[in-house]
Amino acid sequence: MITKDNIAVADVLIQALPYIQKYFGKIVVVKYGGHAMQSLELKNAVMKDIVLLSLIGIKVVLVHGGGPEINATLSAMSIPTRFVDGLRYTDLETVDVVQMVMSGKINKGLVGLLNRSGGKAIGLCGLDGGLIEAKKLEGEADLGYVGEVTAVNTGVIFDQLDKGYIPVISSVGGDRDGNTYNINADSAAAAIAGALKAENLILMTDVKGLLRDKDDESTLISQVNISQVPALVNQGIISGGMIPKVESCVLAVRQEVKRAFIIDGRIPHSILIELMTNEGIGTMFKV
Repeated sequence: MITKDNIAVADVLIQALPYIQKYFGKIVVVKYGGHAMQSLELKNAVMKDIVLLSLIGIKVVLVHGGGPEINATLSAMSIPTRFVDGLRYTDLETVDVVQMVMSGKINKGLVGLLNRSGGKAIGLCGLDGGLIEAKKLEGEADLGYVGEVTAVNTGVIFDQLDKGYIPVISSVGGDRDGNTYNINADSAAAAIAGALKAENLILMTDVKGLLRDKDDESTLISQVNISQVPALVNQGIISGGMIPKVESCVLAVRQEVKRAFIIDGRIPHSILIELMTNEGIGTMFKV
């Protein structure tokens, strides 16, 4: 029997058709983290979104971090955590834990969840096939084995995409001397998206997007040209933890990613809302 609900479902699918056609066969890189990673309900929703996108012909690459899980594991192992200017100092003992937690527990957990949701996922870390080459992050403070991406071996990723897999990548990297580095997941996702010449980069976070007033979600800035970023920084609109996220979006767009987004991962199906609706969600960065 035809019902109003059935008609509504069909109407939603028809409305999504132009977006499905737009993204069919294109690469979308999603950085997954924040509250969406801690809530089981949101985690299930995100994984189902990614499986749906994969099944309709969109090539999704999932990049993840794992700060809270790393904190919990370090605490359980009685390894002290030290922060320098708000960033985790990563000594040899800590980088081993980072690799174990992100490339083991978290990565394989996400792969399993994607597969159970009907997808075809494969877990990778930046060390696999030399996927992410990195060097020590230099700055005013010594952060130990915290790294920055110097190169991405896209062949490893393209090989898995061509076989129909959803690559799930943990943000650790290495150098040719055998050192392993803890890499910010936003930065890793931006470098991967740029190297792949992805259609979009999507950074999932715990805020609505870039706000003109950080205490007022109604002041969301829905679209930013990357040429406007320096002025927004000078005005204090881009500040604190938003700076590295915006820098990642700018880096990606400068490397020919067509658009980069910062979206609220606390909202169920936020990825689908961004990609498959005209209104979208969060803040879009473009040339």
